[in-house]
Amino acid sequence: MAHTRVLVVEDEQIVAEDLKMTLEDLGYVVVGIASSGERAIDLADSERPDLILMDIMLAGEMDGISAAT
Repeated sequence: MAHTRVLVVEDEQIVAEDLKMTLEDLGYVVVGIASSGERAIDLADSERPDLILMDIMLAGEMDGISAAT
């Protein structure tokens, strides 16, 4: 788990920040927070996280399932 890099994809800012704090308290490294599917893809390409914690219902044109695909 040490140094496991996580990308959080969540369009509700308060929930995203809570997830980030919880993950960091557990020893994970949060490499970014994306609020849309498009931004999630960009961050995944640039940051190359080990794990992506993705919300299914996202604001914008692309939902979490489409982004994951």
